[in-house]
Amino acid sequence: MKICVIGLGYVGLVVSACLADTGNEVICADNDEEKINNLKKGIVPIFEPGLGEILNYNLKNNHLTFTSDIDFAIKKTSVCFICVGTPSNDDGSVDLSNIFDITNKIALSINEYKLIVNKSTVPVGTAQKMEEIIKQKTNCDFDIVSNPEFLKQGSALDDFLHPDRVIIGSNSERATKIMQEIYSPFFRTENRLIVMDVKSAEMTKYASNSFLATKISFMNEISLLCEKLDADIRFVRMGMASDSRIGNKFLFPGLGYGGSCLPKDVKALIKLADENNIETPLINAVDKVNFSQREYFIKKILKRFNNKIENLNFGIWGLSFKPKTDDIRYAPSVTIISELLKRNAKIKVYDPKAIDNVKKIFDNKIAYCNNSYDAIKNCDCMLLLTEWNEFRRLDFDKIINIMKTPIIFDGRNQFDPDELKCLGIEYYCIGVKTYPF
Repeated sequence: MKICVIGLGYVGLVVSACLADTGNEVICADNDEEKINNLKKGIVPIFEPGLGEILNYNLKNNHLTFTSDIDFAIKKTSVCFICVGTPSNDDGSVDLSNIFDITNKIALSINEYKLIVNKSTVPVGTAQKMEEIIKQKTNCDFDIVSNPEFLKQGSALDDFLHPDRVIIGSNSERATKIMQEIYSPFFRTENRLIVMDVKSAEMTKYASNSFLATKISFMNEISLLCEKLDADIRFVRMGMASDSRIGNKFLFPGLGYGGSCLPKDVKALIKLADENNIETPLINAVDKVNFSQREYFIKKILKRFNNKIENLNFGIWGLSFKPKTDDIRYAPSVTIISELLKRNAKIKVYDPKAIDNVKKIFDNKIAYCNNSYDAIKNCDCMLLLTEWNEFRRLDFDKIINIMKTPIIFDGRNQFDPDELKCLGIEYYCIGVKTYPF
């Protein structure tokens, strides 16, 4: 099948790679000339395990082509996947300018029946508006379906190639059959494709992400109670996770959710409810709890040092919002670094993949290290903010020797409090009462 993918950000690149890998002829289009030129050379602009290998393999085998000519990509293909960004406006609403810009381009370029597949996260009713725009400019036949993505950064390829479900929002039997054909290679043993109307599919993405965010915020709130009451959130989590009605996913307390999806989608759902005069106290609380968790972590640090951190040296491990990605959008690290800098602390950082993105924000205000131990050398305190695998098994004797004072604030509950206490390391984590304040 001849397919074009418009928008080569995180989602667009993963979609392009996986559709090409199942034998489709995929034209990848984006208006960023530099990005297109780099992709033609095999240079992938984001880090996602395995993505570069699949993209380059299909590029060499002519299953993938890259172009900045969006008109060409639309005219040469029968199915157009839209994967452009839908960022938040200041009021939490969704900026749909990219969606409508591409919709107008499709309307002007359409030359025969096209199936337009929207993978971008958009408010309910967006497909209907897109349809109205295209009908004003062409008499060509077309269908629009909603096909929300559920890719987790760090495991996106596996999520696409082995999905637990694929949502197809379609009001057309013709469009549904084409989508079933596109996804059939991924359901050879079990069909997990769910077909529904377009508006329900648009809502499903927001509902799913907001529910996952709710689980995270709930656990973070419970962790505060555990610390206060001298309970242990680790045992509480295990007790909850063993209940099949609850499950074991998204129950880890920490510094709150980040990335490009959960924060944006929660705010968008709040705004959508507000515009329709629906009260959503639960979802509002989810958003509030998420960011208050970072504030609580900062307050713990300040309390330990009696609010006097000027010229203290902090070593930070982990900058991306989660492991196996270089994405720092809504990352706790950005919030925490900013707050420490306001108080004139000195900061050294290390992350396996996200250093370059953090440099774009903080430039020379902080120091960047090539390995984790350099980042904490001669430091008064270490902060663990992202749970990369390389931080799991450590040489604690070395840490004690190279730090000025062996104090660790662990935002991801990586270590055993009892073990570190025996070693003489002052240790603070989430939801476990360690050193009394």
